[in-house]
Amino acid sequence: MKRSIFTLSLLSIFAFTSCKKEPSKEEKQEAKAEGSTTVKTAIGDITLPAPFETESVTKRNGMKDWPEGQTPKAPAGFTVTKFAGDLKNPRNTYVAPNGDIFVAESGTAGSADQITLFRDKDKDGTFESRIIFAEKLNQPYGLLILKDYFYVANTDGLYRYPYKTGETKLQSARGQKIVELPAGGYNNHWTRNLLANADGSKIYISVGSGSNVGEHGMENEVRRANILEVNPDGSGERIYASGLRNPVGMDWNPANKQLWTAVNERDELGDELVPDYITSVKEGGFYGWPYSYYGQIEDPRMKGKGKDLVAKAIVPDVPVGNHTASLGLAFYNKTAFPAEYRNGVFVGQHGSWNRSVLSGYKVLFVPFKNGKPSGPPQDFLTGFIADEKKAQAYGRPVDVTVMNDGSLLVNDDSGNTLWRVAATK
Repeated sequence: MKRSIFTLSLLSIFAFTSCKKEPSKEEKQEAKAEGSTTVKTAIGDITLPAPFETESVTKRNGMKDWPEGQTPKAPAGFTVTKFAGDLKNPRNTYVAPNGDIFVAESGTAGSADQITLFRDKDKDGTFESRIIFAEKLNQPYGLLILKDYFYVANTDGLYRYPYKTGETKLQSARGQKIVELPAGGYNNHWTRNLLANADGSKIYISVGSGSNVGEHGMENEVRRANILEVNPDGSGERIYASGLRNPVGMDWNPANKQLWTAVNERDELGDELVPDYITSVKEGGFYGWPYSYYGQIEDPRMKGKGKDLVAKAIVPDVPVGNHTASLGLAFYNKTAFPAEYRNGVFVGQHGSWNRSVLSGYKVLFVPFKNGKPSGPPQDFLTGFIADEKKAQAYGRPVDVTVMNDGSLLVNDDSGNTLWRVAATK
């Protein structure tokens, strides 16, 4: 496989870079002594504490069933209903040009490895048909239709299959692996998302890191922590942007056609580090991982390494909370919701594991004006936490999808449910 000059230059950097193990007590004290740092973001200044100012805590959630009739909570003026239940880890949703709704069901333990098709013929927000569209895949996530092909991003590669509009079964025997991808990854960074540009001439693939901060050796991070760009036949691969620890959600800003992504930042630096973020993605841009975060703030575990890259690291646009596992991202490009939501961004937050208090477990909204963020993130869909003291949750939002009728579909993979949020008429 041919690789771009930019890829090869990163390989040469990685070949001479290694990451130390857990910092010593003295090294942690030294990092803490450097104090906090204030960074200018697109929504104003934020002050980040010193690394290790608080202990790194593991606090994983347990799950409880949603009580009968209970739904997540949206702001006044919205109605939340269950679009579909009894799924098997519904991670990602894709709406086909003809309105068919495809849902990738996959995970890390007992993955369903299938795609389910929902068809709402009369477009009333309730499906009439529910069909298993594809089976025996390998942790599918990203889905895409371009011309006469259906694309599936499994964790190990991009596949394409012959497809005709309205088909209800994937022609699996005729599938072709057109891009080899590094499979799996650290802390479930196995998802590979897909997005095409406006004319369908390029496909963008998000690939998360294989480690927290390069601790397995940077030779294992080749083509990871990147957004890759390929042609529809899989050729012409290049790194579109790098240093993105785990980019998952991707969408185009409707105002200026700029690519945006949601990114999970690194762990084990304390409760308040490092905030996850959503950001515009600059072609050829480097966003810090693993050497630095929020621009030139060096990670003490990589101190002195990757200096040339750190010097050009880009500060992300919008911080969306510490350890929130922000995965889904969708611009609201319809008109059914009130005017203040138009052209803003919804963010699905899967929820924390590396923080002493649960954070995330909700859907955020970030307002935009004239193509730019115009205010801080706001809670939009909440109620997923059942008991914060006991660290129990009813569900965990992942993908967020703006539907053709202007409603918002939210994938709750742990609750095995698709929630539909509509403006009250």
